[in-house]
Amino acid sequence: MFVYPWYPALMLAIESNNVIDIRLRSIASGKVNANEESRLMVSEKVEAALEAGTMLMCGRRPAEVIDFYRMHVAANAARLT
Repeated sequence: MFVYPWYPALMLAIESNNVIDIRLRSIASGKVNANEESRLMVSEKVEAALEAGTMLMCGRRPAEVIDFYRMHVAANAARLT
C-alpha cells in the first residue's frame, strides 16, 4: 500500500505535537513539576532514540520504528491527560 509509510509518519508528527502542547500547558499551569517533567522528557527521548537505533541495526523496518514511537507518544498523552 502506497500510503502506509507516510500516513503513520504524518500521524506521529501530529500526535507528538499534541503531546508537546499538553506538556507545555501542564508545566505553565503548574499541573506538573517543571523540573521533573523536563528531566523525564529528556530521558525518554534519549532512551527511545537508543532503542530505535537498536531496532534499525537489528534489521527492523522504518515503519516498525514509527509504530514504536507512536506507542510512546500515546503513553505520554494518556499519562498527561
